[in-house]
Amino acid sequence: MQRYFVQPEQFGEEIVSITGEDVKHIARVMRSQIGDKIIVSDGVSKVAITEIVMLEQQEVQSRIIEWLTSKAEPELQVTIAQSLPKGDKMEIVIQKCTEIGAATFLPFLSERTVVQYDQKKEAKRTERWRKIAKEAAEQAHRDVVPQVLSPVSWKQLLASLADFDLVCFCYEKEDGQQLRDIVAPFVNSMLPDQQYRVAIVVGPEGGFSEAEVLAAEAAGAISIGLGRRILRTETAAMAALTCIMYESGEMGGV
Repeated sequence: MQRYFVQPEQFGEEIVSITGEDVKHIARVMRSQIGDKIIVSDGVSKVAITEIVMLEQQEVQSRIIEWLTSKAEPELQVTIAQSLPKGDKMEIVIQKCTEIGAATFLPFLSERTVVQYDQKKEAKRTERWRKIAKEAAEQAHRDVVPQVLSPVSWKQLLASLADFDLVCFCYEKEDGQQLRDIVAPFVNSMLPDQQYRVAIVVGPEGGFSEAEVLAAEAAGAISIGLGRRILRTETAAMAALTCIMYESGEMGGV
């Protein structure tokens, strides 16, 4: 059953109003008809099976049939802090990590970032990234669309690390601590019915400088390796997130 996200105010007591690009998707792409059922979520607390009762050019109205309990969201709130990569790699990171279970994406600029940052262009790109996160969340049947934050500076990223319970700093030259060495004990120490925030920090194509590693560790990050092979920047976030989801029981782990 196709899933769509709407704003909380679009949920009425009996009817959900769907507007914007989703109207075109329902009518033209899915070729839905009156009486067809879809799942609608407000991305916060409401998820329901609904039945389409009105199809117009600018709006679809769907009647609430059954409320659903949220089951698709991980207990761990994982933020992917990704140094801006070249080309469309950020889109790949957002799409795939949304499917895996990331809660937030935080792009940042680091010493070896090669992308020329333009604030006006970046605003448009951020909107596109948010659209990709929404579509990926719908495809993966998630109940929440991950946040995609605006890019921040290296200093701003370091200042934000204090907000997390665990920060995994992916460093290709780390030959000591591996990701599992850190994540497994952390997961085992988690208390029930409490929310924990984890950050995965990934560098650009050229990796991090030694000065950045020292600065991140001073800010509370733990430098970790991802095995004996060097991963591309867009692969590292996906691999680390998958490992964390497995260790926390989201993929049949502990």
